Amino acid sequence: MKKEWWKEAVVYQIYPRSFNDSNGDGIGDLPGIREKVDYLDYLGIDLVWLNPVYDSPNTDNGYDVRNYRKIMDEFGDMEDWKDLLDDLHDRGIRLIMDFVPNHTSDAHRWFQKSRKSKDSSYRDYYFWREGDEKEPLNNWDSIFGGSVWEWDKEAREYYLHLFSRKQPDLNWDNPDVRSEIYEIMNWWMDKGIDGFRLDVVNFISKHPDLPDEHNKGPYGARGTKYYVDGPNIHDYFQEMNKEVFADRDAVAIGETPLVSEEAGSKYVDPSRNELDMIFQFDHVTFDMKEGGSWLPQRDWQLTELKEIFTRWRKVTSNTGGWNATYLSNHDQPRMVSRFGDDQDFRRESAQVLATLLMTISGTPFIYQGEELGMTNYPFTDISELRDVQTINKFNEMKKQGKINNFDEVKSEIRLWSRDNARTPMQWTSGENAGFTDGEPWINVNPNKSEINVGAEKKDEDSVLQFYRKLIDLRKEHKVLIYGDYKPILEEDEEIFGFLREENNEATLTMLNFSSENKKLSLPSGISVDGVDLLLSNYPLEGTEFSEETTFRPYEARLYKLE
Repeated sequence: MKKEWWKEAVVYQIYPRSFNDSNGDGIGDLPGIREKVDYLDYLGIDLVWLNPVYDSPNTDNGYDVRNYRKIMDEFGDMEDWKDLLDDLHDRGIRLIMDFVPNHTSDAHRWFQKSRKSKDSSYRDYYFWREGDEKEPLNNWDSIFGGSVWEWDKEAREYYLHLFSRKQPDLNWDNPDVRSEIYEIMNWWMDKGIDGFRLDVVNFISKHPDLPDEHNKGPYGARGTKYYVDGPNIHDYFQEMNKEVFADRDAVAIGETPLVSEEAGSKYVDPSRNELDMIFQFDHVTFDMKEGGSWLPQRDWQLTELKEIFTRWRKVTSNTGGWNATYLSNHDQPRMVSRFGDDQDFRRESAQVLATLLMTISGTPFIYQGEELGMTNYPFTDISELRDVQTINKFNEMKKQGKINNFDEVKSEIRLWSRDNARTPMQWTSGENAGFTDGEPWINVNPNKSEINVGAEKKDEDSVLQFYRKLIDLRKEHKVLIYGDYKPILEEDEEIFGFLREENNEATLTMLNFSSENKKLSLPSGISVDGVDLLLSNYPLEGTEFSEETTFRPYEARLYKLE
């Protein structure tokens, strides 16, 4: 296995709007992040992923880019950004930018010029189509609700948008579009960043005929068959690699929703020169019922989750590729509310999930607040929401007569809404959790008094301190980075266990995913001789793994094996 800095890194994802506000306007900003760089260093972070900070009208919180070369006024300016980069690099922390290649804002100058005339040199930058004003051109559903087609009164044509109508899709079949995108990416690279996270990047190649699709996908949306892992996607990735990444010591990370195993294995095959790692979505869609996120969580089995992690490790290892490992991010519920127990065993289950994240193979991605065990928010009214996806779907369902009020979907919104992950970072137990001196742009979770950085720094048994220990162990034991992944107890519905092995070193991770005591015998073939306990989230007498061991509710143990 080739050694790479990005394989050894622990990544921390920052959602700037919700991280730290320096000027009291209620919105997080770049100077606010600078104020917390020492915290990132304290935690042991090697790489920061910064969600979009480009100039934007904020229809989708920065994923609708108006100007890729300008910083959003609410966040600061380019000097603030450069100061942040310098502060991070001074502490040995690298920075990757979140880049949006699939679409722009409808306020972007390219789109404004393209709608002016059919003869505009920018017309083919987007998907413009003639049609009947009252009849969309195909039956594709926007991921944010409604049709993917929007009638433009000025252009007198339809344009395509997979997400919000304020986010028109770029036409990557146009070489001028690709050239412009690569130029922008190189412009940021020249400023000293260490790579990109590429937003929904496997959506950039569409089927040229844009045909109807009659089966709805995991998001309840038709059309995915014709733009996920599209016909020219590998050509585009190889071209991007050549034009942007080939001669740089930088990392290319693709967000690839609904990616197939065949495509994913090729994306990360080092010999193909496409991407370095990808975010696959199987483990964050498997617990959804058919029809998407507006239904209760499906009853799921631990064996399903284990199978997904094992399968994707086989997919990538077959080509010598690499995994990006995550359990939550800005688009997903808080992981302890989804996969753990955020009531009776919040601390313990958060530590179990942390152990999984840090000891399974792949580069671990921590989403801000995850290291504190932050939870979903108890929303009581649609007015508390800010997420365009949630608000659009709520209004669409009301208009269709499927619901009458918020209470009818309250439990689903409390579980699935992206705003669960976007409530402000909880720094202190004080007003607004120390996030801002002003009125926060979105409500602070009321559990800030017990879940916050200040309190957890003082508590040696806290989730925060457990993360620090795990990060230190990962750096100390390279087997946790480069070791082969070998699952054990694959049919057990309560214990998630696996080995990591490299040369003469091995570790054993054992995680109880239940709220009950679990008696377990050591798996066959693993000797109890010379077993050392590296870390546990419960106090243990002695360090050896006995012939029969009882795991307490949401207990996590990491052993070193001879």
